[in-house]
Amino acid sequence: MAAQGKLRLGVNIDHVATVRNARGGGYPDPLRAARAAQEAGADGITAHLREDRRHITDADIEGLQEVLTVPLNFEMAATEEMQAIALRHKPHAVCIVPEKREERTTEGGLEVAREENRLAHFIAPLREAGSRVSIFIAADQRQIEAANRIGAEVIELHTGAYCDAYAEGHWEEAQKELQKLEEMSKFAHDLGLEVHAGHGLTYDTVSPIAAFPEVQELNIGHFLIGEAIFLGLGPAIAEMRRLMDDARKG
Repeated sequence: MAAQGKLRLGVNIDHVATVRNARGGGYPDPLRAARAAQEAGADGITAHLREDRRHITDADIEGLQEVLTVPLNFEMAATEEMQAIALRHKPHAVCIVPEKREERTTEGGLEVAREENRLAHFIAPLREAGSRVSIFIAADQRQIEAANRIGAEVIELHTGAYCDAYAEGHWEEAQKELQKLEEMSKFAHDLGLEVHAGHGLTYDTVSPIAAFPEVQELNIGHFLIGEAIFLGLGPAIAEMRRLMDDARKG
């Protein structure tokens, strides 16, 4: 049976930190953004501590754990440094993502199938520490099967290819990517994995993904922080929440 119920919204606050770090100092404060997101209806907060600390910092992670009343989803690369940080903080969830220093944003899903043994050993201590482990992957059956084999409880499907095709007006390609996401959501759910999705989602692209009954959480950041410039963070999140809820009901 497909998953049902309210679709959760995780708000990624990385790019509040990006703006702060552009000038130095402490403004705008990602912790203030996290509190505002909670008040606006976010079900969780996502933060990616990159190896080069280009936006979120170690102090931000410590602060978030002190102020949050909703779960923290800690995005990180599969490195010894990040594993040690996650084991020290023990966040509610740890999402393993690919990371290259030269990339502007996460460019694709994690290659799990080629690194099963290493990743299985990497995530085992995180699970033992009590964090739910999620793997950020493409909508690809081979990668989903590998994520299941290594002991991940959750997968997050990379929606970037769909969103990029839509933004560029390549409607046929966007539809193909959407169909792939739908099929792989069902496949992963049938394996017993919890299914999340995210990357590049906007008001224009969120509804079809939100309508998939197997998807239980969407993680959205860059677009919401951008819309907050024009609408304010609370209203920007509220509109995304409305679109998600309407799609789910529909």
